[in-house]
Amino acid sequence: MTKRQKRAAMIAAQRALVNNAKSACRELTEEENAQFESLQAEIDSLTREIEEEESGQGHGVPGNTMQSSGETGQDIAARAVETERQRVQDITAICREFQVDALEHIRQGHTMDQVREAILEELKAGGAPIAVRVMADEGDKFRDAATDGLLMRSNIPVHTQPGDPVPMRGMSLRDLGIECLSREGRSANELLRMDKSDLYAELCRQFYNPSAAFPAIMDNTIRKSIVHLYNQVPTTFQEFTTKGSLSDFKDTKDHEYVIGGVGDFLKVPENGEIKADIPKTDMLPSRKLETYGKQFSMTRQAFINDDIGFITEIPGLYAARAKKTIDKQVYVILFNNDKIFDKKELFSKDHKNLEDKGSKPTQTSIQSIILLMQGQTDQFGEAIYITPRTIVLPMGYEFDMAVILRSTQVTGAANNDINPLHNYPLKVVQSPVLNVLAKKNPCPWFMFADPSSARGIQVDYLNGQETPTVRRMEAPGTLGFTWDIFLDWGISVRDYRGMAKNPGVPIG
Repeated sequence: MTKRQKRAAMIAAQRALVNNAKSACRELTEEENAQFESLQAEIDSLTREIEEEESGQGHGVPGNTMQSSGETGQDIAARAVETERQRVQDITAICREFQVDALEHIRQGHTMDQVREAILEELKAGGAPIAVRVMADEGDKFRDAATDGLLMRSNIPVHTQPGDPVPMRGMSLRDLGIECLSREGRSANELLRMDKSDLYAELCRQFYNPSAAFPAIMDNTIRKSIVHLYNQVPTTFQEFTTKGSLSDFKDTKDHEYVIGGVGDFLKVPENGEIKADIPKTDMLPSRKLETYGKQFSMTRQAFINDDIGFITEIPGLYAARAKKTIDKQVYVILFNNDKIFDKKELFSKDHKNLEDKGSKPTQTSIQSIILLMQGQTDQFGEAIYITPRTIVLPMGYEFDMAVILRSTQVTGAANNDINPLHNYPLKVVQSPVLNVLAKKNPCPWFMFADPSSARGIQVDYLNGQETPTVRRMEAPGTLGFTWDIFLDWGISVRDYRGMAKNPGVPIG
């Protein structure tokens, strides 16, 4: 190997050190800096030898293009990292303007002139607008990876695709804050010397900066944790209620035709006239939304303690509480049996949906409540084809229901009578909320019809949004990041005919 080749190999090794630092958006480590300086000393020595050998031949020998007079390896690496960042930003900006994929140009190390030339050639060759291809920039990828890392630290599953950035699950909140600020131009060395309290103050100043990474990562993490934990809450109201959507908070009255609201078809004699009919209508109960919410913060103490639970667990707990609140409100309506839209109690003799005597669920009592529901008529005295579908019970009857619905013979019958409820298409729903509401008093249980045959209770959401909304805001006098979490919903009884009640007996 010649001296020139040896020197070229050493320069390549230096460049490899710098490129590794650039790809990680960091400065050289102490070990890398020492290696860089050692290579530089050897390069300088070889350069002098080559210059001496070629001095009589008139050959000009280029020095190491990576070295400037008086600069250390650390200075060179920092300048190279900054130059690379600017190149990536410039290429990303021009490619976004012309809807071109910037990633390939960045990977291949193209200069801005090369990128401009490539875009111009592509426009000339195509003669038509370039197809739109939306690509996530490096900032978006960093935020996604940081968000996934925080979620994984809290054991919340994340879904990644091939080529996605590796989640940064090993980073503390302090490390993440330093990384965010350094990507926005702050000196990494300066940030590393800050204590956690000063660093937190720096991050709080980014509160209203729409392009700041740290607040955006917090927001994304909170939203994803809320959706995950909200969907995991084991509530039961959704098993027997219907779901609706309202577009505003005004009191909404549904005036519509109901089953039986039109007259029977009349025989038309030959050459006879078809008589006009006016459908009968009835004003159904009103529906109205209300807003429910809470506020929580990631405090300065939480940041210093690296307590990511304030970002992942606490918001999720509030979201879960929102869903449990809906669940409890539905069961309170059933249990309290207040007066509804017609000024009568929800379950009453007038409504023909209340059993005379309370009992535990048995073959006989279940058959009785099914027949009670099937005997209902609509507002106009017409028969309704009601299909009982869901039995709603307090905790404590699970094993009894297994016997009632799966045994082929009636339990305890001397003649091995066939069990008419064997494999009856009845969904069993149990809720401990009823037990808590009843305490040691008789605990009622209920039967609900298939919503397609008769309405019951409906839960409405604003524009159909079921998961809570989270909004970052500034709270006067609060030191820290603060978020509002809220959800809009309303619960209404649409029709008492779609449900029936057995007063029950005390449990346990």
